Amino acid sequence: MKQDRHLDRARRIATLATAMLLAVQACNPAWAGSREQARRLHDRLAGVPPTDTVLSQMAADIAANNATAAAQLAMANKNFYDVTLKNFVAPWTNVDRSVFVPLNDYTATVIGMVRDGIDFSTVLSADLLYVANTPGAPAYSAANNDHYQYLDDNNVDLQAALVPATQSSLLGIPAAAAAGVMTTRASAAAFFVAGTNRRMFRFTLINHLCRDMEQVQDSSLPPDRIRQDVSRSPGGDSRVFLNSCITCHAGMDPMDQAFAYYNFDATTGVLSYAPGAVQPKYLINSDNFKTGYVTTDDHWNNYWRKGANQVLGFDSNLTGAGTGAKSMGQELAQSDAFAQCQVEKVFRAMCFRDPGNAQDRQAVSTIKGNFKSGGYKMKQVFADAAIYCMGN
Repeated sequence: MKQDRHLDRARRIATLATAMLLAVQACNPAWAGSREQARRLHDRLAGVPPTDTVLSQMAADIAANNATAAAQLAMANKNFYDVTLKNFVAPWTNVDRSVFVPLNDYTATVIGMVRDGIDFSTVLSADLLYVANTPGAPAYSAANNDHYQYLDDNNVDLQAALVPATQSSLLGIPAAAAAGVMTTRASAAAFFVAGTNRRMFRFTLINHLCRDMEQVQDSSLPPDRIRQDVSRSPGGDSRVFLNSCITCHAGMDPMDQAFAYYNFDATTGVLSYAPGAVQPKYLINSDNFKTGYVTTDDHWNNYWRKGANQVLGFDSNLTGAGTGAKSMGQELAQSDAFAQCQVEKVFRAMCFRDPGNAQDRQAVSTIKGNFKSGGYKMKQVFADAAIYCMGN
């Protein structure tokens, strides 16, 4: 009897040990088989379990050392567009950086660009807007979000429904004034409304170069383009300007002059563009410093090509100067910081963490290199990041 009890206890211990080993194997990619890796890859990209057929095909691709094909199959799932990408982009479209906002033309345009493999370095300059070809949906309106709210409310398959159009045809602005997602209605409502248009520049920097103004401060730049509304002696102390205000405004104000002709009319709900006419918001509070810079047009200069922010890696093939938001968007999106930012955001979305060690940083560098050399295809970035994190 006693011997039986010892035998039974030994069996229970062996069973428990086996269960623990299986649990460790399930959590450790080094032990995971192609089927487990396929499931993990699909979950990260689509956010839902794959069908048995899809799982088997993905597992076969992984076993054949073709994880990219497996990732592409996972991204064919509608939820990659309706959920993963929608939630990925939504925070870029509002000041609170909240994911809990309705679908809008900014988000839909990014989703369409990713689906269609459009060069993502044009996201800040293209005359492009994605709408849905969906029976029953209200037509796109430059004055409201009803079109996209309908798509949201009715769970329309964005992968199937979205079709490209132009901002110049739908928003009533010249093609030369269309500056990618910056001039979508949603972006204008969030960042051009009221204020001084500096908000648009700041959030474009946050969303697309992964830098807030505090991270690009530089007190060595000349203050000659800082507008009149910035006091040179806040609270009567000029040291505040010299040690704080100038560090942001000296670089920002020469760049956000590109938006001088844009505004969002909160009454009509429409993006306003007045070529040749500087918006009054650029000239407010002129008594703060009467000898400050007076904006007369939409000419911009990138002072960050010198000084500490050269590390952003601006393209030497561009001049660092131009007129209007489109050319300024090209300046930002052709920087190395732009490519780095997109890869880091996708890495975070696919790995549920920031790059945390030398191996992660090398992976980000490799993915960024492929992104730039491969024509800025965001879908490939998602695939590469998800594959890396499938095994890490």
